[in-house]
Amino acid sequence: MTFSIHTLGCKVNSCESAAITERLLAAGYEKTDGTAEIAVVNSCAVTGAAVKKARQLVSGLKNDSPDSIVVLCGCFPQSYPDEAALTAADIIIGNTSKCDIPFLIGEYLKNREKRVHINPLPREFDLRCAGTDLDRTRAFIKIEDGCDRFCTYCIIPTARGRVRSMPPDEITRQARLAADSSHKEIVLTGINLSCYGQELGLTLGDAVKAADVDGIERIRLGSLEPEMMTDAEIAKLSESSKLCPHFHLSLQSGSDTVLKRMKRRYDTALYAEVCEKLRRAFPDCSITTDIMTGFPEETDAEFAESLAFAEKIGFSKIHVFPYSIRKGTLAATREGQIVPHIKTARAKQMTALSKKLEQQYLTSQVGSTQTVLIEKPQSTEYSNGFTANYIPVRIYGAQIERHTLAKVRLISAQAGYCTAELI
Repeated sequence: MTFSIHTLGCKVNSCESAAITERLLAAGYEKTDGTAEIAVVNSCAVTGAAVKKARQLVSGLKNDSPDSIVVLCGCFPQSYPDEAALTAADIIIGNTSKCDIPFLIGEYLKNREKRVHINPLPREFDLRCAGTDLDRTRAFIKIEDGCDRFCTYCIIPTARGRVRSMPPDEITRQARLAADSSHKEIVLTGINLSCYGQELGLTLGDAVKAADVDGIERIRLGSLEPEMMTDAEIAKLSESSKLCPHFHLSLQSGSDTVLKRMKRRYDTALYAEVCEKLRRAFPDCSITTDIMTGFPEETDAEFAESLAFAEKIGFSKIHVFPYSIRKGTLAATREGQIVPHIKTARAKQMTALSKKLEQQYLTSQVGSTQTVLIEKPQSTEYSNGFTANYIPVRIYGAQIERHTLAKVRLISAQAGYCTAELI
């Protein structure tokens, strides 16, 4: 039988989809990009839009191919099992049984009766569902799962459970697999990556050290929590010659009163201090972030504080998104919900600031010498890729093989990328 996988949400889901693919292939199923007899939807629940997208995808797959077996798995069923059970999916599982999908398909085929398996989340890291996503130019390795933070807006602790970490020797093994597949860069990713190793007596710096293998030239980190970036941790990370000087440091709001209502574990003073320390330890590093607009009770003055703080930090890019009510979180029960048009208007203002700051950062890098990891070609006119500090680059007049690390000089800043010449 043929199967297809449809992955929604974060890079952790991509890594788990890679593990699901591996298990289905091992069980004798054949992967296809077209219409398949089995369709797996690996879902997200971080926003209402993500859940809606999963529902629509399940319905569309079933409408297009009524006889196909549709499997809905991941954060949506784990967080909202009753809602997930009402979808048209034939097999519905949470985050605990993703790698049992071949077995569950076999059980379903015995009588073709709808099956719902939502099990409690484990307390130990599940190595079966930690495949390395090798489909991109940068290989992604899931090294951590779960979150203990319980921010008032976030459903993720319900969807993913508590923090649990991949042992260092397994990180090394997967990094070697990536190197053997011609990858030059790996990205360490997790649900709350900064908490890596807390139950093992380790820190993120230990994971970076474990990923440093022959053949891998660059190690990149996923999203980080500012309060976890202590002096000791920054010093430990700076010891790695392969660590990319790009830090996605989650902010959510630049207003201290909003951060307090969110139950974030830092304030803007600590955040600014961490940014300063990172820039001292990693000169010319890129700092990107997430900012939410329209959190319950957010006033015009608080939003103005957020805008001003973002400009003060000088992010190289901001991922902006309006607050989304998540049933089962404290913020969903608060009065003072912001009306959609205000959330959207504020998101547009923050996005405009993001574009301005991005252009300033790109311009500041013109004239510098960088190494670009070449991606899949997007045009016959140029080669494209990313610098270590995550600047998108186009090298016109050159067709360079994918996975090559090309030394270049940045010569101009355009809208969203730099042009470069080979050295």
